[in-house]
Amino acid sequence: MKKHLYSALLLVNASAVATFAQAAAPAKQDGGLMGMLPMMLVMFVIIYFLMIRPQQKKQKEQQNMLKNVKKGDKIATIGGIIGTVGMTKDGEDTIMVKIAENTVIELRKAAIAAVLNPPADKIDNKEEKKK
Repeated sequence: MKKHLYSALLLVNASAVATFAQAAAPAKQDGGLMGMLPMMLVMFVIIYFLMIRPQQKKQKEQQNMLKNVKKGDKIATIGGIIGTVGMTKDGEDTIMVKIAENTVIELRKAAIAAVLNPPADKIDNKEEKKK
């Protein structure tokens, strides 16, 4: 009885191995690389619009903000210091920032995280709404 059971298990195992071998055999692809090319292009377009383009737009806005910093602007640095711009020089990348009474520090423009002044058009709109 054990001999028959053992031979039956071997037969089942052999047929299972043959079935898995056929399933694991690579299927022949008609397109190869040409079949994957459209999918790769679609993935690149998705990545461009979701990651690359917004980052470029944010970087351009940051550069414009740094270029337009002027005397009297209230700024916040990347270190968390809030102060008022005292002096800027066009050719240099440093500014003087007043952070307290009789305390002025020199910073690189790249250290500015945000200009805290509201844009002039928002100030005008608030004044119009009050009237």
